[in-house]
Amino acid sequence: MALDAELLEAYRKAEYVVFGEPPLVLRIGERNRRLDTMLEVAGKPSAAFLTACNAGGQRRGDQENQAAQVRLERALEDRPYGCYPGEGRDPTGRWAPEPSLLVVGMPRPEAEALGRAFEQNALVFVERGGVPELVALR
Repeated sequence: MALDAELLEAYRKAEYVVFGEPPLVLRIGERNRRLDTMLEVAGKPSAAFLTACNAGGQRRGDQENQAAQVRLERALEDRPYGCYPGEGRDPTGRWAPEPSLLVVGMPRPEAEALGRAFEQNALVFVERGGVPELVALR
């Protein structure tokens, strides 16, 4: 089932925030030099911004989302990637922020497989020197 245009547009307009001082804010289609530097220093070619919250684009309760996010974190524990906590934010305020992770070094096929395993509609992927891209998974 393809995603509807309204939901895709909401994902495109979202802010993908990595916690820090100052926070690192990723926006679809906008190059982020701080992220490029982060990838360069880490010696990694790419990063994925992932969540396990609100599977299938359906609002879930806090406990269900928290449990899913913990499962995502555990799935990444033994993988050779840097993981940085953050959240996806809806600038219109219609959706509550979703706990998320920036996973530095994860190849796109692996990110897509993990996103699908957690029943996500989409994820954000970026290659060093490129712009964050919304990757539809459905």
